[in-house]
Amino acid sequence: MVPGCAAPSSGLERSVDQVEFRLRALGEALRLHRADAVACEAAELQRALAAATGALRRGACAGALPPPLRQRLALASGQVAAQRESLARASAALDRAIDVLLPSPAPCAAYSAAGLSERQSNNGLVRA
Repeated sequence: MVPGCAAPSSGLERSVDQVEFRLRALGEALRLHRADAVACEAAELQRALAAATGALRRGACAGALPPPLRQRLALASGQVAAQRESLARASAALDRAIDVLLPSPAPCAAYSAAGLSERQSNNGLVRA
């Protein structure tokens, strides 16, 4: 064992338990569309992830992670990715709804971010 390193312990498992709990709580808040709870649970999940990262660093220098713990971490990582994707889809849908409800003002004489002209058509006539 490397000096200053602790062997993987129940502390690491408790950290992973906390991350899993916070992921479930965040998922439930997202499912219920409770913005206040989403913000709170996201902050708690960040704290739990920071604690788990520290525990993993301390435990990893003592040796390989046990396969069951490695599998739990892989599942948690997949849940984070799925929640991120779900949130991105919801955000895009909200953006589209806002665009429909609050149309942008008349386009200016410029190009859009996609490089398309936003100029009003003038039927090919040049005005002096």
